Formats: sequence, structure tokens, C-alpha cells
Amino acid sequence: VQLQASGGGLVQAGDSLTLSCRASGRTNVVAWLRQAPGKEREFVAAITWSGENTYYADSVKGRFTISRGFGKNMVYLHMNSLKPEDTAVYYCAAEPRGSYHYDYNWSIWGQGTLVTVSS
Repeated sequence: VQLQASGGGLVQAGDSLTLSCRASGRTNVVAWLRQAPGKEREFVAAITWSGENTYYADSVKGRFTISRGFGKNMVYLHMNSLKPEDTAVYYCAAEPRGSYHYDYNWSIWGQGTLVTVSS
């Protein structure tokens, strides 16, 4: 499976933005992780391929929603009430080998897409 992320851009604090991740085929779990400047990559959200189960980092609960787009092998990250601290390169990843919260457990990675939130 290959992943392709898109949808990043420059927005203002309080705005919304949706990221897209296209998978070339079926997989089991897809996640979004992000890496802010000077920081380690961190888990943001994950969804099972069926769409039945979702998981979120505490920092984004209530603001971000991960969803599946069936028929086109898509996973979306809907981001609301964006804050400057959400500024990061966002990556989609798939096929975890362990805890979702550790980036080294994700087997497949797409390229990053930059989200910049201005204050």
C-alpha cells in the first residue's frame, strides 16, 4: 500500500482545514501524525479501515475529526478551531505494529503536507 497526503496550507487561528490521504489499496488502520518545527513527530488521530473505530490525541479531541471516504480509499482529517500550535508537517501512515502513539510503529508512510496556522 502507498499513501499520498494532501490539503495542507496557510490558515489563520480559528479556521478549519481538511487534509486528505489516498491509499493505493486496502489496509487495516490509517493514522495522521505530525511534526512541528524542532519537535518530535507525534500521533494525532487514527481510524480503522472499516471506519468503526477512531482514536485521538488529547490535544486535538473535540477539534479534529478523522473519517473514511469509502469507494476511493480515502482518509480525511477535518481540523477545526486551528491554533498556532497545530502548525506542523502532517503525515498519514498505515499498518501499525504496536501502539499507535509511537511513530516507529507505523510501517507505511505518505509524504508530509505542511499546515501553518498564523495567529
